[in-house]
Amino acid sequence: MRPTWNDPELRAGTKIKVALWLLDEVGEGNFFTKAQLREAFPGVEQVDRRMRDLRANGWVINTNREDPGLPLNTLCFVRAGDAVWDPRARRSAPQEISSKERAAVIAADDYMCTVCGIAGGEEYPDSRRGETAQLSVSARKETLEDGSVEQRYVTQCKRCKAGGAQEAAPQLQDVLTALDMLSAAEREELAQWVRRGRRSPRRVEQLWTEFRRLPSGSRAFVADRLRHRP
Repeated sequence: MRPTWNDPELRAGTKIKVALWLLDEVGEGNFFTKAQLREAFPGVEQVDRRMRDLRANGWVINTNREDPGLPLNTLCFVRAGDAVWDPRARRSAPQEISSKERAAVIAADDYMCTVCGIAGGEEYPDSRRGETAQLSVSARKETLEDGSVEQRYVTQCKRCKAGGAQEAAPQLQDVLTALDMLSAAEREELAQWVRRGRRSPRRVEQLWTEFRRLPSGSRAFVADRLRHRP
């Protein structure tokens, strides 16, 4: 049985109390404001940061960055993650990686989201307010052929990491129907992505990402080469 967030006998840090407050007072799938969070924890410094720390334990809390439909300073408690008030769950939480390791993961993934393929800084095609992709690194557990479980780090944009807040989950039958309509070459390409557990960008997509990372003067040279090369 889990404790309640305002139990006077609870001996826990702010992160744990915020997790319990979300469960007790907000509830999964509901909205709250930063003002409500601060009112619940008066005088507690960096309570916003302690709430964000829950994401490392699998808690999904969207802001208007992940869900552009949310008003400013309004958040959505999408779902709970690890039972952080349980010492065993805290020990099993994924370890943070260093900035150098994070940069290496993003570089290995060609500075693109491994789920939707958007490049970092690129505008989402369906964005109405010029929302651009911000990349981060997530831990992903995968079951290998021998039954063992391996954890690896992958690059995801914040929208995909949040679970696709803007779109309903696809239906299996719709996916299978679309799969049957692919050409043989497309089916093989998709099969390779499935085997690798990531979308492999084409060379032209890699060049697009590299082009965007060039200084503006260098990008002008590339544009000129494209105009004059037959």
